[in-house]
Amino acid sequence: MTALFRRTFLASSMLFVVIGCVETKTASKVEVPSSTTAQPKLSGEVVADGSSTVYPITQAVAEEFMKAHKDVKVSVGIAGTGGGFKRFVVGDTDINDASRPISEKEIEACQKNGVEYLELKVAIDGLSVVVHPSNDWCKAMTVAQLKALWSPGSTVKKWKELDPNWPDAEIRLYGAGPDSGTFDYFTEAIVGKAKSSRSDYTPSEDDNVLVQGVNGDKNSLGYFGYAYYADNSDKIKLVAIADGDDVSKAV
Repeated sequence: MTALFRRTFLASSMLFVVIGCVETKTASKVEVPSSTTAQPKLSGEVVADGSSTVYPITQAVAEEFMKAHKDVKVSVGIAGTGGGFKRFVVGDTDINDASRPISEKEIEACQKNGVEYLELKVAIDGLSVVVHPSNDWCKAMTVAQLKALWSPGSTVKKWKELDPNWPDAEIRLYGAGPDSGTFDYFTEAIVGKAKSSRSDYTPSEDDNVLVQGVNGDKNSLGYFGYAYYADNSDKIKLVAIADGDDVSKAV
């Protein structure tokens, strides 16, 4: 197993926006006038859903777009990458935010349902491992420790089981839900197999929920997109990660 580490990031992953269309557009969709002599006045609705990691980008673009085109309503959801694709492949949404490429199964579903799409890479994201701000013992971890903690069937319950110098206290875990592309990437990079994870943790496709969970419990540990750490660095603490046994080299 290999993982990419850059400074405060646990691992990096590509973020995508997938834009689609179907032949049977409804009247609620955006209508573009045929005249090209002046800037067209757009009207209608654009529906986006998917990854909470990509959400801040899409929401910012949506707000600027609606300022320029006041008769267009753009709604942006956070069902998670997989949850968003479930809607996208049947033509229920116009845009799907994703923290992974569209899968072969999803491509087949698009073809079956007459959904044509364009996949755009918009950013590279970092995943962060975080703890409660009062946690003064877990400043760094190894990939091996994370794997022992998050693998299916893991029996690790307390901090001292990861390091004998850490407290004899139960770890409360928070992480991406199974419909999240972050979940797919983290499990593949850390556990070694996508979607392979222990199940006794608090999952959510909404990273804000995970931030609140970690912030509310001294013995918590969680993972999610770096942007949500950056926006909440006063509420949670970043854990350095070592791709080896020497935590002094953790970044």
